[in-house]
Formats: sequence, C-alpha cells, structure tokens
Amino acid sequence: QVQLVESGGGLVQAGGSLRLSCAASGRTFSSYAMGWFRQAPGKEREFVAAINYSGSSTIYTDSVKGRFTISRDNAKNTVYLQMNSLKPEDTGVYYCAAGNTWSAKSSTFNSWGQGTQVTVSS
Repeated sequence: QVQLVESGGGLVQAGGSLRLSCAASGRTFSSYAMGWFRQAPGKEREFVAAINYSGSSTIYTDSVKGRFTISRDNAKNTVYLQMNSLKPEDTGVYYCAAGNTWSAKSSTFNSWGQGTQVTVSS
C-alpha cells in the first residue's frame, strides 16, 4: 500500500479557490489510480474526482464539473485538486485515495489519507 498525506485545506469565502495536494510515499505511485472524496458533517463520504495512472483520463461528480480539476505529477508523487468557484455545499473533509482500478467507487480504493478540512463560508 501507499501512504498518503493531504494538505491545502482551509477556510475560504464562497466564490474563492483552494488547491489541495496529496503526497504519496513509495516508488510505485505512477501505477495507481488516484481519487478525491469528501465527507460533509452528518453525511456519507462521496466521490469527487478520479484520475488514471498516467493522468490521461479523469472523471468528476456532476456537482463539481467545470469548477474542480484533478491532476497528478508522477515525478513528484503528488495528486492535486484545484477547486474554483467554491460553494458552501463544498464544505467537508477531503480525502485522497489510491487504488488499482480507476473508478468512482470508494470500494476500489485501498489506501486513504487522513483528510484535510475545507470550509466555504457564504
């Protein structure tokens, strides 16, 4: 398994931007599909975005399409989530995940970070 550490969360006003980073340990990062999930208070964890091992393909949940961009730098063992035009409903703990299959399903990811808090004020 790969070890994951998220950073970049914080408090931002609606309409603002944040960039989340997820640094991975290990020498096989480029072989993993990567994903971002989030969990709002009192709600289940939900899929946000995923990217395949090479970065050539991405998928997003409908609510973030056109506002969020997932990317990766395999030379730096890092995956990013650029979040623009943030809304209060984007508030939650954001988790980075790694898996062997490129998917929107959390069950296909077997390594998870500890999460980073994103709070969007209205």
